[in-house]
Amino acid sequence: MSRHLITSGSPFEAQVGYSRAVVQGDWCFVAGTTGTDPDTKEMPDSVVDQGVNALKVIGKALDEAGFSFADVVRVTYYITDAAYWDDLGKATAPIFGDIRPAASCVVVGLVKPNMKIEIEVTAFKG
Repeated sequence: MSRHLITSGSPFEAQVGYSRAVVQGDWCFVAGTTGTDPDTKEMPDSVVDQGVNALKVIGKALDEAGFSFADVVRVTYYITDAAYWDDLGKATAPIFGDIRPAASCVVVGLVKPNMKIEIEVTAFKG
């Protein structure tokens, strides 16, 4: 079974030792992705905007791996404040509303204070 590594080009991938996504057989595992704007490299203040940005990066990784959001079977949301839960759907429902993968949401501390959300997904094609 072949293993294919997907990179986003982030210098942190080599620095920390991870891939944006890993394809193993019929599975694609996308690493936790924060909300930095993929074009400007700026971190917006809004958790909704951060979520939208994270999903753009995740979507690109899935596409490069030969998957799509429709293949996502599991999503985990990491948020830094439970109050963000009420707004999270503004970013996620347009993507996952009809797909409805199994999901978890955990309140955590992230590595930088301006990060409000991190999203990771698992996709399956079988």
